[in-house]
Amino acid sequence: MSDANTPSRGRGTGSGPAPQDAASSHTLLEGRLGYRLETALLVRALTHRSYAYENGGLPTNERLEFLGDSVLGLVVTDTLYRIHPDLPEGQLAKLRAAVVNSRALAEVGRGLDLGSFIRLGRGEEGTGGRDKASILADTLEAVIGAVYLDQGLDAAAELVHRLFDPLIEKSSNLGAGLDWKTSLQELTATEGLGVPEYLVTETGPDHEKTFTAAARVGGVEYGTGTGRSKKEAEQQAAESAWRAIHGAAEARAKAAEAERTGKPATAAPAAKPVKQQDRAVKADGTAAPAATGTASAEPVVDGDTDPTSGGAQPAAQ
Repeated sequence: MSDANTPSRGRGTGSGPAPQDAASSHTLLEGRLGYRLETALLVRALTHRSYAYENGGLPTNERLEFLGDSVLGLVVTDTLYRIHPDLPEGQLAKLRAAVVNSRALAEVGRGLDLGSFIRLGRGEEGTGGRDKASILADTLEAVIGAVYLDQGLDAAAELVHRLFDPLIEKSSNLGAGLDWKTSLQELTATEGLGVPEYLVTETGPDHEKTFTAAARVGGVEYGTGTGRSKKEAEQQAAESAWRAIHGAAEARAKAAEAERTGKPATAAPAAKPVKQQDRAVKADGTAAPAATGTASAEPVVDGDTDPTSGGAQPAAQ
């Protein structure tokens, strides 16, 4: 493993912390992880193959990624099995897929600012690799693998719980499809509203685009979302629309029950279209700048930022 700890020399390329800054950089990341790791092991976990290839074939983080993926899957599966004792195997598998996927892992990595610690080659650096979902997800799995090797399964499990338990809890709120677009389509079918459509706009340079999606049902806009990929933006828009429509449906059900029993019910507004000034609002309620540009459809990728052109399309299955 000693090669993984060798700093880039004169003929090397790519980027990562400068040798004099590496120790403090690693200490910062270790503080966020809550564990102090063997230096060479941590460096290996942060070495993307693009950096390794540009610097004479250094060891990459891919073996650690393979290991960390298994550790993550084991801990999440064990947790789901224990907290959902009555769910069948198929539903447990869907819950796990909602937690252990590239998009979810990338968001956890962004929360750790993991991208700033990764050793990348010049090509990936120049195309926004530090915020690419696939790179963040793979590196996070490699870091989990490193914690497992250095500290053992109990420590790795504690780290996974700390980082992923909020996602496990959130997954239980999703519908049968365990993603917001599928859940929205199921809800709108139940309510007889029609098939959702998504209008996506984009801003920014090719390597650093921001996408804004509007979820429309029957020509009415019910939610918006922003993200670093079209898929992420559409998921946020679908979540916002699902909450608006579901809330209105629950209010109508309560009103009908109150009318039937003669008991007063708390009034709640019906699902409303998104106002123009509220278009660029994330699903979590935080403001985001409105985007301008041409509408385009979702690419068939898992949270990556490789857009393709198209038009507003119905929700994908």
